[in-house]
Amino acid sequence: MKKKIRKLNEGEQLPMELLLLADPAREIVEEYVQRGECFIAEIEQQTIGVYVLLPTRPETVELVNVAVVEGLRGRGIGKSLVLNAISVAKIKGYKTIEIGTGNSSVGQLVLYQQCGFRIIGVDPNFFVRHYSGKIFENGIWCRDMIRLSQDL
Repeated sequence: MKKKIRKLNEGEQLPMELLLLADPAREIVEEYVQRGECFIAEIEQQTIGVYVLLPTRPETVELVNVAVVEGLRGRGIGKSLVLNAISVAKIKGYKTIEIGTGNSSVGQLVLYQQCGFRIIGVDPNFFVRHYSGKIFENGIWCRDMIRLSQDL
């Protein structure tokens, strides 16, 4: 089975269930998906992964909402999505790609650093300010946004 990563076509339905795995706030997801470009990974026309590239500042893009269907995690799909996003950002002429993840997202922090991102800062209480309920992951209260960046 061959995996393909492609930009979601205009008018094509968003893989909202998958997007909500990475970000539980539907309104926030809908808002940034409108401003960004959504890409999906497929195997035999079945969506198995997603990410969104969101322009933030001149020459800078943020990689948001990297998600893989639960049954296929740990097989390198997330890594291929992140590497694809880096490649697309370079082709589009961006000079910097950024990503943010929760302080409790231990696996994601490893993945992003393996893909060349460096930690550049912490936004304390980001998830407390922007999400109504407490988010727990890996037995840790997700409060802070860890910011990472990579020069392209």
